[in-house]
Amino acid sequence: MFAYELHELRSAELRRLAEQERLAAEALRGRRAARRTASREAPEAESHSGGPGRHRFTRAA
Repeated sequence: MFAYELHELRSAELRRLAEQERLAAEALRGRRAARRTASREAPEAESHSGGPGRHRFTRAA
């Protein structure tokens, strides 16, 4: 009987953990979807990758 009760406790714990992981993944998907929507609706931003007069590395001495 004791082993069965331990099994039931562990099973319930695993179900709770799985539900928490599902909720976390759902929240993450929601945040990503909100960012995608916001980026589509936002005006084009200037690029921060550098311009014609800007170099990636500094000059050596």
